Amino acid sequence: MASFLEQIFSRAASSIKTIALPEGCDARTIEAASVILKKKFASIIVLGNQAKVQPLLDQYKVDARAVNFIDPATDPRRQELAQYLYELRKSKGLTMEQAEKLVLDEVYFATLMVKKGWADGLVSGACHSTADTLRPALQIIKPAEGMKTVSSMFFMCWPDKILLYADCGLIEDPTEDQIVDIAVSTAKTGLQFGIQPRVALLSYSTKGSASGPNAKKMANASAKAKEVFQKEFGDKVIVDGELQFDAAYVPSVAAHKAPNSPLKGNANTFIFPDLGAGNLCYKSTQRLAGAEAYGPIVQGLARPVNDLSRGCSSDDIVATVAITAIQAVK
Repeated sequence: MASFLEQIFSRAASSIKTIALPEGCDARTIEAASVILKKKFASIIVLGNQAKVQPLLDQYKVDARAVNFIDPATDPRRQELAQYLYELRKSKGLTMEQAEKLVLDEVYFATLMVKKGWADGLVSGACHSTADTLRPALQIIKPAEGMKTVSSMFFMCWPDKILLYADCGLIEDPTEDQIVDIAVSTAKTGLQFGIQPRVALLSYSTKGSASGPNAKKMANASAKAKEVFQKEFGDKVIVDGELQFDAAYVPSVAAHKAPNSPLKGNANTFIFPDLGAGNLCYKSTQRLAGAEAYGPIVQGLARPVNDLSRGCSSDDIVATVAITAIQAVK
């Protein structure tokens, strides 16, 4: 079985997309850009202050033209984007003067490029907070049609299998309806990456074995999810809940705890009741079970924007660009 990275590089290369990297002033971005140029799975646009970026381009022997370098401060489209941002946000109180200032920010400039269709996606966060990366996306790109919830997921990878975990990074205490949205988005993400999702809504309860607000939330969300999944996917994607992890993942346990579950202990996509459970589980799986964790991958936006950890490596940026490129394929 090809590694997850090999799979995503190959899948991204089959339909080249353009991904904006607004942190050209960070050496990790330029190092990643040099790798992407060699692997040829995406086209990239690097943004930043030219005086700061050019020495890094020289250091890594990267041609500014090859990475379609843009300095927002001198780009001739700056005023056009400022006007566009003003029209988008004037009803929220944004002034033209504020719009002109915001487009000097590389993340805002790149987000507007994605909105305009000049780029297909965006990867940021190496030196920006999650809020600074996602705020422009939520303001400008907004959720996908029919989707009210923007969430995140992780690919948990071993040589012989891939599991999907959500939400592990954004929504602290999702409502029943948000749980359904997270489940739908994660199933769609799985399908985008060639994974057939088998979705379990997790709880400390299996089919009413325990009571409490959290168990009830997941049971109610499961009932709603089954209706929504039927409309979205027909019979192509199975969803069930509420289930404890062992009843969702281990066939012998499922046979005793949830004998009527259509998952039969073969779930590969796990929806957690809250951020605490999701974050703890992904980190425990990564550290105790030796999984490679790729994420958080943002899902539910009209166009893909992904957030890096500020402790990321250039390899993390390369992988996230490939993932973003695949998300951009319609």
